[in-house]
Amino acid sequence: MDLEKQDAGRPAPPARPSPPRRPEAAGEGCLVVAVRLPVRIFVFLVVLPVRMVWDAGVVAVRWLERAVFRPLGRALWWVGRAVFVWPLVGLWRYVLVPLGQALAWLGNLVVVVPAGWLYRYVLVPLGHALVWLYRRVLTPFGHGVTVVLRGIATVCAAIGLGVFTALAWLTRYLVLVPGAWLYRWVLTPVGHAVAWCAKGLVWLVGVLVTGIGTGLYWITRILFVLPLLAVWRWVLAPAGRVLAVVAREIGDALGHAWRVAGYVSLAVGRFLGALVRWTVVEPARWMYARVLTPVGHMVRDAVLRPAAEAGRAVGRAVRQSLDSARATLRQARADLRRMLVGEQRPAPVENRREPIGGDTRTLGSSTTALTKD
Repeated sequence: MDLEKQDAGRPAPPARPSPPRRPEAAGEGCLVVAVRLPVRIFVFLVVLPVRMVWDAGVVAVRWLERAVFRPLGRALWWVGRAVFVWPLVGLWRYVLVPLGQALAWLGNLVVVVPAGWLYRYVLVPLGHALVWLYRRVLTPFGHGVTVVLRGIATVCAAIGLGVFTALAWLTRYLVLVPGAWLYRWVLTPVGHAVAWCAKGLVWLVGVLVTGIGTGLYWITRILFVLPLLAVWRWVLAPAGRVLAVVAREIGDALGHAWRVAGYVSLAVGRFLGALVRWTVVEPARWMYARVLTPVGHMVRDAVLRPAAEAGRAVGRAVRQSLDSARATLRQARADLRRMLVGEQRPAPVENRREPIGGDTRTLGSSTTALTKD
């Protein structure tokens, strides 16, 4: 009962919305259904080899990028750094920078210091002299010239104003007043008459053009527009709808076939990978782990190591034989020298130590050649 009450108080979950349907899917006719299946089958048979070739090319390009292009790019990067970057860095660090510093020091010594001296001890005094000349000489002279020019300008302005006033009076009573009378009493009536004639002519031309245009409009409508409209409405529009349906179905079939071909290509690729793995890789690994490795260990322990030990023993025996032969040859050479030359006397050994007994040094004896007894 408690469970029923809890369920009764809990709101019902909202219904899952159905996926939206295309507007034309609700009204698909028999033509769409009849075209869809053959088109999809044909497009799938055409697209499947293309998709498999595309996937194989993608796999090959990825393998080349991972196994060839990346190592080649790293090698080219290091070669480029070794050939271009490092020499340029060395040139900049050990040639251009010291050269630039030397040129900067030389430019400072040759240009900056003389320019500063020239500015401080030549241009600054010259500028002060020019300022004094401007303030004390040119400015008063300019003020005087300004006063003179202002007076001349005032006189000229007065004369010009009188001349302008006379010319304005003459222009008004000789040109403007007669022109206004001519415009008001001659040109305006003539213009009104010309405008009325032009309006009548325009109205007549408009009537003629309207009649001719109306006739041409109905002739064009009856001879061209209505037949073209009928052809468009009853021939081209239905054919366009059919072609649009066919094109839409071909596009949908291409997308569907491309996706299905992708799944098929993936399955074929996995099958071929599994086939190669179980026919080549796994037998090779099993052969290496179960056959070649024990055989190699057995060959190493039973053949190679004893052969190496035997080779080392033979080497030691050969070295000992060579050493004994070398000693024998040296002894025979010494015996032959004694037979031909004789026994060499050993060189007398001088006693370089201090005299013993009565031959010891005393204060009254000497061992030099001049004081020897």
